[in-house]
Amino acid sequence: MTPSDPALMTAEDLLALYARRALSPVEALKAVMERVARLNPWVNAFAALNPRAIQQAGESEARWMAGRPIGVLDGVPCTVKDLLNLAGFPTRRGSRATDATPATEDAPAVMGLKREGAVILGKTTTTEFGWKTPGDCPLHGITRNPWNRERTPGGSSSGAGAAAAASFGPLHIGTDAGGSIRIPAAYCGVVGVKPSFGRVPQWPLGAFANVAVAGPMARSVRDSALMLNAMARRDLRDPFCLPAESRDWLDGIEAGVSGMRVAVVRRQGFEAPLDREGMEALDGAARAFESQGAIVEEAEPDLPDIRAVFGRVWGVALARLVATLPKERHALLDPGILEVAERESRMSAADFLGADALRIEAAHAMARFHQRFDLLLTPCTPTAAFGADQPTLQPQMALWRDWAPWTFLFNLSRQPAISVPVGLDSEGMPRAVQVAAALYRDDLAFRGARALELGVRHPNAPDL
Repeated sequence: MTPSDPALMTAEDLLALYARRALSPVEALKAVMERVARLNPWVNAFAALNPRAIQQAGESEARWMAGRPIGVLDGVPCTVKDLLNLAGFPTRRGSRATDATPATEDAPAVMGLKREGAVILGKTTTTEFGWKTPGDCPLHGITRNPWNRERTPGGSSSGAGAAAAASFGPLHIGTDAGGSIRIPAAYCGVVGVKPSFGRVPQWPLGAFANVAVAGPMARSVRDSALMLNAMARRDLRDPFCLPAESRDWLDGIEAGVSGMRVAVVRRQGFEAPLDREGMEALDGAARAFESQGAIVEEAEPDLPDIRAVFGRVWGVALARLVATLPKERHALLDPGILEVAERESRMSAADFLGADALRIEAAHAMARFHQRFDLLLTPCTPTAAFGADQPTLQPQMALWRDWAPWTFLFNLSRQPAISVPVGLDSEGMPRAVQVAAALYRDDLAFRGARALELGVRHPNAPDL
């Protein structure tokens, strides 16, 4: 049933009401902005709000009244993570060490949303340069989880996850280099899509460009697919993006998983931690797939210990980032970045090339694994969201122990993976699992995620 408050509606619901002239984009935006005014002072999801949003909503309303919407998202409120360029706004990347000069061009993903008529509500917070999971940064402070203000929303797409859970609009752009879409989606009880590498063009490149992607965060799988339609368009500024493909990611999304082979994966090259309620969530998701006719079995891909592989990719990227900044700005950085950069700056070129060779080996192993299985079902995070105010200690250990042990494999292999909420734990916090498919089979990942969404019960958003 469609909720009566436009702020709580999905993008599909809003668009259907716009088409019937039963709701206007201005009314929808005002409902969202009322929530932002009331809740954002403690959620702290925004790096900047767009003063032209109401004007954009009015222009959309005029198009709908004339029966001439310009695209599939016309009038839908959306947000942009502050790692991506939004013309007219600075790209601060959560850092006091960055330039405050406004960007003059939109990133490809942002351009895609604008072309389809989306109303850009503002830019959301990120951990500094997207480097970690705890949702704080030196520039904007601590972002908090709408389910519990004492918990983190996760990161690095901290503001996007919090905004989605708080119903600050239905659609949000995140980025993901090791789990930065899927982890906050899991902690905040929303859907987070890491597309195949190259599916969404990237420009300009960020710190983790060789494993990072931009992708949708939303309160439903269908909204995420609708959003990817706008984002996944070829852009000549990124020569490594995939060729133009005329397809609708909603096509086939309701086909279900009957007859599909699903591997429940509990080990990805090392013993990743998972608490009891996380294990129960994974088992429940496996039963939901079985009840819909999937062939589910336990299996383990033949992977190297990917902790060292990703740790080096991540660490070298941070070392390079620090090296590019003037030394007088180093004191402005999150101390954890300096700690990791100092340690990894001593890595030899041979060691780094060895790590990259193991990354490719992991991708080959996953390609072979997908010759047997259509989908993988894995945990998404070791625990539910942890405390928002706790300090970041021993970041290199925290990376594989507390933050991203279940997510960074799919950045190394570059395949699509979707975080799907599957319920609340005993403390009322969201839990999620991860559905992954072979490289470039984003369509199968969406099918699996949608089937799982239909097969479990999960509150759409906290009662705020």
